[in-house]
Amino acid sequence: MTRTMGFTHPTPSATSAPGTEGGRRALELLQQWPGEHRVAVGLSGGVDSSLTAALLHEARWSVTGVTLWLMKGRGACCSDGLVDAAGVCEQLGVTHHILDARETFQKEVVDSLVEGYGQGITPLPCSRCNRHVKMALLLHWAEREMGVSRLATGHYARLRRHPDSGRMELLRGRDRQKDQSYFLYDLPQEQLERLVFPLGELRKAETRAEARRHGLRTAAKPESQDLCLVEHHGSMAAFLETHLPSRPGKIVLRDGTVVGSHDGVQHFTIGQRRGLGVAWPEPLHVVRLDGAMNHVVVAPRSEAMRTDCAVTAINWVSIPPATAPMEVQVQVRYRSQPVTARLIPDGATQARLVFETPQFSITPGQAAVFYASDVLLGGGLITREID
Repeated sequence: MTRTMGFTHPTPSATSAPGTEGGRRALELLQQWPGEHRVAVGLSGGVDSSLTAALLHEARWSVTGVTLWLMKGRGACCSDGLVDAAGVCEQLGVTHHILDARETFQKEVVDSLVEGYGQGITPLPCSRCNRHVKMALLLHWAEREMGVSRLATGHYARLRRHPDSGRMELLRGRDRQKDQSYFLYDLPQEQLERLVFPLGELRKAETRAEARRHGLRTAAKPESQDLCLVEHHGSMAAFLETHLPSRPGKIVLRDGTVVGSHDGVQHFTIGQRRGLGVAWPEPLHVVRLDGAMNHVVVAPRSEAMRTDCAVTAINWVSIPPATAPMEVQVQVRYRSQPVTARLIPDGATQARLVFETPQFSITPGQAAVFYASDVLLGGGLITREID
């Protein structure tokens, strides 16, 4: 189902020239972009996607705004976001559409997330949502309904075409504090070919400044949570309580010694120290979640370090699948710093990472994403290994 809000307001008067370096660079790149300048813009109702639409409009692209209706009730990606997205389109004088994606979001993200937590892994819903919900649905809708082949989003990431191979390369955003390339590692080439990321050239402060220059209603809107499910339910704990029943079990040491109890493995994550409710001579950290046995396994930090991990379901982005060992910079969580590792491939979609120095909190279900400087080479999911 698609609901449409159409506005026929005249095109707004020209704004002043971009006042920031990133804004000027983004506008120049959009004006020089080769090929057709018709684009659908994924609008969440936040300042990032709002400015994306405004910059494209300023660069004289033909813009159509589209918002995915992901969940029922209040939330930044739902009712509040829909209102602000529609308001921004009204300000710009462009058409706004609402695409009902609740069924797909439930199946691809919510159900997958609940299943993972129930099994004792810590899933990464954002990358799955980007590939199977946001990009897939918006690209398909834009092509089918509007005859538009391009989609722009407010992600802080950059794209470029390799001059020799012709392959689309995915790069970190210039603002390393806001870089979101980690969450885009699973996008296939056929999607990357059709995407535009105008904010990859901007720092967050520049985004706010440019949004004010355009007079956008979202210019001062507070930052949303990284995960819309948290925004919607108030916390991840509240989300899990809604979807998974309590399942009391034991907290044990590696040798099986019982040191405490818990009410569900879904409430814990690898590396966690606080909130265990365990009295022990030294601090203990969660080192494994055993969904089958319903055990939370804990150990001192010195025993929680890992020298390697296995990665599966690898999506190679900027390069073809690796066929020989190679050195990479790897990021094992969104907020973690990249570290040096040796990647040893095992076929096209599996590999082992051997870290230069032992790493803490290697978490099954999270993504290990490989970089060479700012270029995202590929990434996959860290798998559970019984140690």
